[in-house]
Amino acid sequence: MSIRVVRTAEGWWVESTTGRLHRIGTRADTTAALLADRLAVQETADRAAAEPDAGPSAGEAELLSPVTAPCRVVAQMVNYGSHAVDSGFDPDTVPPVFFRKASGSVSGPYQDIVRPPHVRFLDYEVELGLVMGADLPVGTEVTDSSLSKYVAALIVADDVSARDLQLPKTQFYESKSYPTFTPLGPRLLLVDGDDLARLPDLRLTLKVNGITRQDRTTTDMIVRPARALSLLARFQNLQPGDVLLTGTPGGTALKSPGRLLSTLAALLPPHKRWQKFFARQQANPDYLKDGDIVAARIATDDGVLDLGEQRTVVRAR
Repeated sequence: MSIRVVRTAEGWWVESTTGRLHRIGTRADTTAALLADRLAVQETADRAAAEPDAGPSAGEAELLSPVTAPCRVVAQMVNYGSHAVDSGFDPDTVPPVFFRKASGSVSGPYQDIVRPPHVRFLDYEVELGLVMGADLPVGTEVTDSSLSKYVAALIVADDVSARDLQLPKTQFYESKSYPTFTPLGPRLLLVDGDDLARLPDLRLTLKVNGITRQDRTTTDMIVRPARALSLLARFQNLQPGDVLLTGTPGGTALKSPGRLLSTLAALLPPHKRWQKFFARQQANPDYLKDGDIVAARIATDDGVLDLGEQRTVVRAR
């Protein structure tokens, strides 16, 4: 059975089903240390179940990211069929690709997204994050039945992206690693094997100013978590507290210009190609603007698994 854990400046808490907080009696100061102190978490979860209406309200607490930095933040590129189509790829042939984000980009679930002054095309990507609870050595093969041995928790993530840096440079690290470009939380949802069996039932939604932009279940994933971890473990080890972001559904601001325009653009020199592409993007109203409110949520439709909703506001630096 899943356990909802949140973090404040005062420490770690279990959130009851009624939204009340119960302090975990632990000395853990990192996510990895908390996951290792499972007995303290379980004892608090039992108390929260027995007294669900006791304790302060989660809605009044200043919640921090329940994933502490430094940590590894690894992400999958184009891992939903709908996002592949939006991006001009064939979902049946797009290869699995991983990239890293700086852990300095991790921020809280209600913290502002700070747009650097040189970024014009700021985009959003709601993603399901897998939080590791055990070492994943290079060479590990993960199956659906062994997934719970390595994945301890699930989390809501927003993979914020500066598209005008990402595309011309054909790299991801800088464009996705500025401070506040990885809001995480509000909940660290601790899960077991039965919970992970329900991963296909999770629905990812993202709204900007109350308007739905993204809405898909994880059945749209191309490479599912167990396979993704196996592929990643061919070259990258992970440790407790590290995070794998598993891709985003279609509906981001950035979309492929279409086959005809892409073919014509290929005939131009690179600087002219990007000049024309970003001139077209200027007319796209979906990129994030200062003052926009981004609400990202992940849960099963029946609410049994509920990772919560993060709400962030875009601000200029």
